[in-house]
Amino acid sequence: MELNAQDIMKVLPHRYPFLLVDRIVELEVGTRAVGIKNVTINEPFFQGHFPDHPIMPGVLILEALAQVGGVTAALAEKDVDDKVTYFVGIDKARFRKPVTPGDVLRLEMDIKYCKRGIYCFEGKAYVEDKLVAQAELKATFAPREES
Repeated sequence: MELNAQDIMKVLPHRYPFLLVDRIVELEVGTRAVGIKNVTINEPFFQGHFPDHPIMPGVLILEALAQVGGVTAALAEKDVDDKVTYFVGIDKARFRKPVTPGDVLRLEMDIKYCKRGIYCFEGKAYVEDKLVAQAELKATFAPREES
C-alpha cells in the first residue's frame, strides 16, 4: 500500500511546515511503514540552522520517523479521530551522517510492540543506502480533550 501527501494528511494532523513526510512507499498497518522525505533548500529550518552550511536538524529527522510510525499505528488504532498522539520517549538516538539539501530520506519504522497503549518503534533513516540516523521511539494515543 502506498500513500501520497494528501492521504497522509487524512491520517495525521500535521500540516506545513510540520508535515515532514512526502509519501509512504510501503505500509503494513500496525507493523511497518517506509516513508520518503525529499529534503530541499526551501525548507524553512535551513534559514536558521547553519545557513552557510545547511544541515537538517536531527530532531526533525526523528520527527519525520515518528510521523511515518504514526501513520501505521493510527491506521491500526480504533477511534483515532477522537484521539491525539503524544511522543512519550526517545531512546538510543544516534545521528551518523549529516542530511543536506538534495538528499532523499528513506524513513523505515517498525513497531516492536504495543503494550498498555504505548507503541514502541524502531526507526532508521537512510540517504541512498547509508544509515544517517536511528532511534527507538515511543508514542501513545490519548483521548482528545474538549475545549
